Amino acid sequence: MAPTNPCLSCGACCAHFRASFYWAEADDATPDGVPVELTEQLTPQLRVMKGTNQPGPRCCALLGDIGNTVRCTIHPRRSSVCREFVPSWEDGQHNPRCDSARARWNLPPLTPEDWIDPTPTIPGEPGVIVAA
Repeated sequence: MAPTNPCLSCGACCAHFRASFYWAEADDATPDGVPVELTEQLTPQLRVMKGTNQPGPRCCALLGDIGNTVRCTIHPRRSSVCREFVPSWEDGQHNPRCDSARARWNLPPLTPEDWIDPTPTIPGEPGVIVAA
């Protein structure tokens, strides 16, 4: 059994930060880019995901209940700012921004153990650390 990525039961970063990125990442400039209809112009050089440039942000591409079950409806086409956001401990490093987003939604910070497969590959041996 594969471990569950903790991001699939979180979504806090998508409802805490503004997701702004270079305008040419959208699909009107780059094939298979971010769907332009889900963006707004922020500056002449930047676009922002709809819903994230307001008080109480929530990305329009986020589906589900934060802290329960969520998913990005455009995951393969998400912007660089989303691709580059590394959840705490996914790569073995702490990310205070992940912690702050989770705290905003009353979720505990992620720990290194959140990235360990709870299913041993060999009976009696611990699971393995996985990356998303």
